[in-house]
Amino acid sequence: MQHSSPEAYSHLGRKIIFIMTDTQRTDMVGCYGHPDMKTPAIDSLAAKGVRYEWAFSCQPVCGPARSAIFTGLYPHSNGSWANSIPLGANVKTVGQRLRDNRFHTAYIGKYHLDGSDYFGLGYASDGWDPDYWYDMRNYLEEMTDLERYKSRNQRTMDHEAIPVEKTYAHQVSNRAIDFIKENRDDDYFLVVSYDEPHDPYLCPEPYCSMYEEYEFPKSPNVWDDLQDKPDYQRVWAGKNLDLNMDELHIYHKYFFGCNSFVDSEIGRVLETIEDYAEDALIIYTSDHGDALFSHSLYAKGPSMYDEICRIPLIIYDPSSDTPGGSVCEHPASHIDMVPTILDYAGLPQPKILEGKSMRPMIEDPSYKLNNYIFSEFNRYEVDHDGFGGFQPMRSCFDGRYKLSIHLLSQDELYDMQEDPAEMFNLIDSDDHKDVRNKLHDEILDWMNRTRDPFRGYYWERRPWRDDARKPTWDYTGYTRQRENEEYERRQLNYSSGLPMLDAVRPNGTRENLFTEEELSQVTFLPKEDDGVEAPDA
Repeated sequence: MQHSSPEAYSHLGRKIIFIMTDTQRTDMVGCYGHPDMKTPAIDSLAAKGVRYEWAFSCQPVCGPARSAIFTGLYPHSNGSWANSIPLGANVKTVGQRLRDNRFHTAYIGKYHLDGSDYFGLGYASDGWDPDYWYDMRNYLEEMTDLERYKSRNQRTMDHEAIPVEKTYAHQVSNRAIDFIKENRDDDYFLVVSYDEPHDPYLCPEPYCSMYEEYEFPKSPNVWDDLQDKPDYQRVWAGKNLDLNMDELHIYHKYFFGCNSFVDSEIGRVLETIEDYAEDALIIYTSDHGDALFSHSLYAKGPSMYDEICRIPLIIYDPSSDTPGGSVCEHPASHIDMVPTILDYAGLPQPKILEGKSMRPMIEDPSYKLNNYIFSEFNRYEVDHDGFGGFQPMRSCFDGRYKLSIHLLSQDELYDMQEDPAEMFNLIDSDDHKDVRNKLHDEILDWMNRTRDPFRGYYWERRPWRDDARKPTWDYTGYTRQRENEEYERRQLNYSSGLPMLDAVRPNGTRENLFTEEELSQVTFLPKEDDGVEAPDA
């Protein structure tokens, strides 16, 4: 392969490797207290680094989750608020930011941010070394039509053994290993993004039969009949509500097998890191989880239930004195990934980013970085019906209480300390009115602060909020503009045509840049004594 010249890159003394899986719940990772799940490679990383017990996706859907991870902006801010919607044209990924600061950047694996279908466009997005790019379309185009077809059907494993070389995970690992070896003496940011254990769960032996007889333990919320929950959740559950949950047995051998298989592929990459990049910062996470019958639901969607929105997150900094095997109990979020990466790369934090660097809580897991964690949902996918359509949700978690506002349905409040299974909706509880309203205020402030394009008075006026302000067309009456000076000229004030002084200001504010004497010198506007009739105001 022909690669970019190392001379093109700076030498900042830092290698950063970001490893990501797809659809991996926290209880599918052994070190999160679930030894039935065989994930020795990920467990070994946790034994060296810091494991975050309460980490959350910004939106539990593949594309939007990744959009937040790789831009540092929430899906509602970066434009990719549903699958098959690309990032906004003026939104920059961490790859572009690092590349533009003379860092070697490579993305190997599932991308899902180019606005194409599930598999991608087959060529590198801006910011990433095209010589190492390998999305799922590249993978499929290496196969015959018959192989492609069979690779998308989990029943293939019922009839034939899958060669490990034919799996996406193995090909992604091969290319990541190649990159790490070939760039031993360089600084870089490498993303290793697996599709696994996402369906169709394609995996070789012994993994595809490893969980043949394994029954996944049922959480108490499997018996949730959703009677005090938002009505859309009952629509989502559908026929699952007719099941006798006492007789339900959760067998999913290919899902769990693929989960252990991708761990083995991560292990191959971690072994290479030990030999060729022992000083690299390593970040491992997943994009979202899967309901697996919790709350009678399936897959993922507009919910902040832990099974769907809570994700594994492990960070290992070999230069840190933090003891291996440390656990951070404070809330963490994917929105903080880009600020963290830029911090370790030695670069300043752009104003536009909506998260913060996690470095303080990597170096000291007892440090509390976030008082509140925010998540959202908008739509599952633009291309497909059958996933509920537009289901706007905004959610806030303070480490104990979790509030979710569903604009088109009823809302939810859970006490995660007393009710970790999220069975009892406290949204109308008088005893929890103060904490509920406080979290609601935090959501409204977050929506305003991040310029959420869906914000408005209707998010404030919930049936249980008896002190909500009267609806007005102006809502807050504020203008909120972008500050993205690293990549664009400062935006102009509409009322003056001059560069804005304050990005957040009352609507129609004409900033006072001139004295009355200076203004009186303006002569190009018509005057009454010019004989020119002034237009009506």
